[in-house]
Amino acid sequence: MNKQNYSEVSELVFLGLSSYRPMQHLLLAFSAMFYVTIVLGNLMVVLTVTFDPHLHTPMYFLLANLSFIDLCLSTLTVPKMISDLSSGHRTISFQGCIMQIFVLHALGGSEMVLLIAMALDRYVAICKPLHYLTIMSPRMCILLLSGAWAVGLIHSVAQLAFVVHLLFCGPNEIDSFYCDLPRFIKLACTDTYTLEFMVAANSGFISMGTFLLLIISYVFILLSVWKCSSAGLSKAFSTLSTHITVVVLFFGPCIFVYVWPFPTVLVDKFLAILDFMIIPILNPAIYTLRNKDMKMAMKGLSCQLLNLRKIRPITSVNRCCIVCIPTTLRQMFI
Repeated sequence: MNKQNYSEVSELVFLGLSSYRPMQHLLLAFSAMFYVTIVLGNLMVVLTVTFDPHLHTPMYFLLANLSFIDLCLSTLTVPKMISDLSSGHRTISFQGCIMQIFVLHALGGSEMVLLIAMALDRYVAICKPLHYLTIMSPRMCILLLSGAWAVGLIHSVAQLAFVVHLLFCGPNEIDSFYCDLPRFIKLACTDTYTLEFMVAANSGFISMGTFLLLIISYVFILLSVWKCSSAGLSKAFSTLSTHITVVVLFFGPCIFVYVWPFPTVLVDKFLAILDFMIIPILNPAIYTLRNKDMKMAMKGLSCQLLNLRKIRPITSVNRCCIVCIPTTLRQMFI
């Protein structure tokens, strides 16, 4: 077919998770509830780390950035899905789809590097505690975060470089609720087998390589602790189990999507829900429920926000909240 006979695609249609209307209503309720929980949970982590001076350490600095990326990843896809389920208008512009793919891979690549930085932080804290503040200095934290965003942007640009030259003339339906790069490539009016393999190999190699690197680093940390003191092994494993859980939850779906040779639409949709709605809830829950400092700081911040919202006489303030009001505020009441 001659190139001039092609009709260029201007918008794409999402087939979504289900075409059954009652099921769409159920998905709408659950996705809205999950998204509100994601926003509140991750925003609370970011605000707690930002405003509590006791949490101004490398570990919590990296944790706050992880929550920020999780919040952005969810916001990139879930509000659009909620809008589509409520309105029934499940389309996205071609440029909007490209932008969604770009931001998605930028955030995903950044989170991979950020998890490596968190593993490095735990290695220094456990194996070199006397040099922790020297190695994990504020400058090093900024460099790690900048490196994470730089790698994410490079990875995203590299992925899109494979598809910028493709011509799209129809069909324009994506059997998902967001713009997924492998399914997007299949819409091109040309043979994309080689291109699909290159994209899968790129993301799959990065995901698998990073996952193995993290697991090896955790094993190395545990072996180092065991050689020095077998008594400290259980404590180190308790500390690292949180990070290992987050790593498995994040990389599991990525590896399955890009490495598994027999992909199915149903499994891909389930993993997408896991990536954008379940994991962003689990990450703040895993790190806060097992961390006494975070729980105390979040409780203190909640008390401060409640008292600043409604200031009343000191005699009527709940005793637990008196403890968490700053000294300057208490002096104002007395």
